[in-house]
Amino acid sequence: MRIATFNAENLFTRAKVLNFTNNADGDVLLNKIAELQGELKKPVYDKPQILALYNALKEYIEIAEERGKLFKRQGFAIKGIAANGVNDWDGTIVFKREKFTETTRINTARVIKDLKADVQCLVEVEDRHVIDNFNSDMLGNKKFPYNILIDGNDPRGIDVGLLSRYPINNICTHIFDKEKPSSRSFIFSRDCLEVALQLPGGQLLHVLSNHFKSKGYSTSPAASDGRRKLQAERVRDILKEKYDLKKDLVAVLGDFNDTPGSAPLKPLLNMPDLKDVLQLQFGNDINKTYTYFFKKKIQIDFILVSAPLQAAFAGAGVERRGMFDINTLSNGAETRYDTVTSKANAASDHAGVWADFTI
Repeated sequence: MRIATFNAENLFTRAKVLNFTNNADGDVLLNKIAELQGELKKPVYDKPQILALYNALKEYIEIAEERGKLFKRQGFAIKGIAANGVNDWDGTIVFKREKFTETTRINTARVIKDLKADVQCLVEVEDRHVIDNFNSDMLGNKKFPYNILIDGNDPRGIDVGLLSRYPINNICTHIFDKEKPSSRSFIFSRDCLEVALQLPGGQLLHVLSNHFKSKGYSTSPAASDGRRKLQAERVRDILKEKYDLKKDLVAVLGDFNDTPGSAPLKPLLNMPDLKDVLQLQFGNDINKTYTYFFKKKIQIDFILVSAPLQAAFAGAGVERRGMFDINTLSNGAETRYDTVTSKANAASDHAGVWADFTI
């Protein structure tokens, strides 16, 4: 049995603000969007500030007015802010999207085909309709008979989903989990999608797919670190409440947006009877375990497995051929797909991770 995870950076369209070659450029805009969101929640508006922020961001967002009016308009042109405060109107910020090229989708499909998984976690996918169509249209005879995705909490429409060759026995979402009932925000930026799969021998495989809070698009590094720590703690608590990691087949996987030695991930990575498959295979050799590059090679994508899966562990690896930078990062030891000719048509800036088990 092979389990895999891959941050596909969406399958058909992607928010324009996420589509920069340099992630730092997108982070600047995401922080401006967060600033605009904060301004729009205030009881009394700073109208010049809101208009200035909107004008700086209008290439990347729209604001849907659902009740009342935020803007003063002359024809179709926005001339000012009509609302005096949050109580004068209601609406949402909508992210403008860009379509991917056919080559990008082909490269994404190549990664998923080459991962050769029986259970495939997908991070950053739009919705179940898209994942179902991609499965049917792009994976050919490698398509999966089962798939699931529940829309999560990210307003940009980036969710976590699962493709499976095994029937789905049970599904649980954690999009409504809060630190405490009075909390204003939900714990998970997207979801911790919990799925039980029926294996041929009668056992259940429990898969918890995740996409933790990124280091960008936040008020401060401390805020994003705190959110990731809260998410890691919640996944730890779910495992403690529902599973016996000494007996149950459990895999926790996805994009954790932080590294193995980071403080925010410690509550989860330090759990007894839960091990990272890449550490089982390669130890701490970052040249073997890296799944992403930001100024240096780092691992931010994980497959963590319980004790019975560790006992059945047969090997693990990283699929990097869909990354544009791989030739340089590996000093020529690894080669990207011949169809990856630029960062724009790369499958992703993440690698895929896979692990084999003899069950």
